[in-house]
Amino acid sequence: MANRGPSYGLSREVQEKIDQKYDPDLELRLVDWIVAQCGGNLERPQPGKQNFQKWLMDGTILCRLINSLYPRGKEPIKKISETQMAFKQMEKISHFLQAAETYGVTTTDIFQTVDLWEGKDMAAVQRTLMALGSVAVTKDDGHYRGDRDWFHRKAQGYRREFTDEQLRQGQSLIGLQMGSNRGASQAGVLHRKTPKAKAVFVDTLEYQGTLDIMACLAEMDEMDSEVIKVIKVKLVLVD
Repeated sequence: MANRGPSYGLSREVQEKIDQKYDPDLELRLVDWIVAQCGGNLERPQPGKQNFQKWLMDGTILCRLINSLYPRGKEPIKKISETQMAFKQMEKISHFLQAAETYGVTTTDIFQTVDLWEGKDMAAVQRTLMALGSVAVTKDDGHYRGDRDWFHRKAQGYRREFTDEQLRQGQSLIGLQMGSNRGASQAGVLHRKTPKAKAVFVDTLEYQGTLDIMACLAEMDEMDSEVIKVIKVKLVLVD
């Protein structure tokens, strides 16, 4: 585990909220999948967030995981270094993240290297692994190993292809549905009745009164600009 000092004050509160998002039950499911997917003699970690972090933090298991989702000879990470040098381990984590995004995991589901290396956000690590499992199940290309109920299939868009003839027929149909405006006129068209409005004028000529007018709100814009300057108009629509 990377050496990291204790958090204090606001930093500690933020870290505690992040830690609360970590799911111990999800951890067990992810361990089951990684062991099944990688195969071989992969040893399971002891339960617990810190043990889960230590199990993954050198990047080796993550690289094996993403490689196992590809056919032999087409693995995205050609060489997995076994060195214990810190920067090399972080480099392996970075290679996994790049390969996971290429595989189909969305950018918003990708954790940051320090989230795992320093244990800053192990919930984000869980989210990335869950997204990776979901993409693998959805692909259904024969490389996923494990219980398919561990992950949800991602929704996929259905794209239909149309021939040129079908497109031309569709354009004709739309034209018939919309009709034609040939020979059309406004004869017989019932005009919308103008709503009745009550205008209460309080002007600068020192009088108050009421006046019933037949006008739309839009018609007030047609008033003389000088008149508008000397009166304030409040319209109250009357049903």
